[in-house]
Amino acid sequence: MELSKKFRYVPSPIPFKYRMAYSATANKSGRMQYHRIKPGISRERISRSEFIEVFNTSVILGVRPIPLENAPVIQLEFYV
Repeated sequence: MELSKKFRYVPSPIPFKYRMAYSATANKSGRMQYHRIKPGISRERISRSEFIEVFNTSVILGVRPIPLENAPVIQLEFYV
């Protein structure tokens, strides 16, 4: 199955304000890396446990999947 058919992502038709974004991305070896992003200011690496805690306890405004070709991992960003 083609990757574009696996992930259906519809961007927000209106811009929204968020104070922080969090991302989970895979590096070239497939190892996951987690970041906290202050829009326009900084990008800081964080632990997996911090990423999971924020994901489970925050009010999430939006989620953006980041597809990878032929990869067993799911990458994503979410906005709080």
